[in-house]
Amino acid sequence: MANTSGQARIVRASRDDISLIRQFILELAEYERARPGEAPVTERDLEETLFGNPPAAEVLIAYLGEDAAGFALFFHNYSTWLGKRGIYLEDLFVRPRFRKHGVGFALLRELARIAVDRDCGRLDWSVLNWNELAIDFYKQIGARQMDEWSTFRLTGEALGRMAGSR
Repeated sequence: MANTSGQARIVRASRDDISLIRQFILELAEYERARPGEAPVTERDLEETLFGNPPAAEVLIAYLGEDAAGFALFFHNYSTWLGKRGIYLEDLFVRPRFRKHGVGFALLRELARIAVDRDCGRLDWSVLNWNELAIDFYKQIGARQMDEWSTFRLTGEALGRMAGSR
């Protein structure tokens, strides 16, 4: 599947893209001000989880010309209220030199098309509160900010402690 929106060409990632996907993830972690070691993902991790059976998530890659400009990593979630699955956009990243060229819009448009084609009820994602550029963009395309929800996460030792309390 390939789609062109403006100049951006959107393709589904393949095993051949694992190194590029990892590089995008590390660039995103740096952009999001991650501390050293917070993104220990390996190419083997990506091989097993993105291209295993079943895959845990899917990836779209955006190109401007021959240059890899950005990516979107997503997976299905489920809405009990709608009785339908949805798409959760885990990561959307556009390399700085490609911003303001329609790449983010093209990735989101392709995700919306996938959601409609798969009869999904919604497309959800999170954004860091300080990322005003992204927030403004999302509002411009008609996304609604869900201020009444707070995100919680268990990870590392806290996750292990919780698992031990069975």
